[in-house]
Amino acid sequence: MSAAIQGNGQMKRETATTLRAFLVELAIYAVLVVAYFFAVLHFLGDWLFQLQQHHHVVYAAVAILLIIGQAVALESVTSLLLRIIRGRTE
Repeated sequence: MSAAIQGNGQMKRETATTLRAFLVELAIYAVLVVAYFFAVLHFLGDWLFQLQQHHHVVYAAVAILLIIGQAVALESVTSLLLRIIRGRTE
């Protein structure tokens, strides 16, 4: 019976570790998404507004490309940061 209790304690530790890693990744990703939003707004805001006003189809294509670019770039940066963080803690 003590082996079952010991196994249960190990499972709780693994669950806590997984949850902690998820929360760290979520926090990093949230900060990066907000930074990306303000960077696009600052650097491309006027151009995107003009594009939206005068060239709807081009604006739609650019918006989709920005969404895809955001997903790829932020996933790469998040993965890199997590590898760096995990490398320090292990």
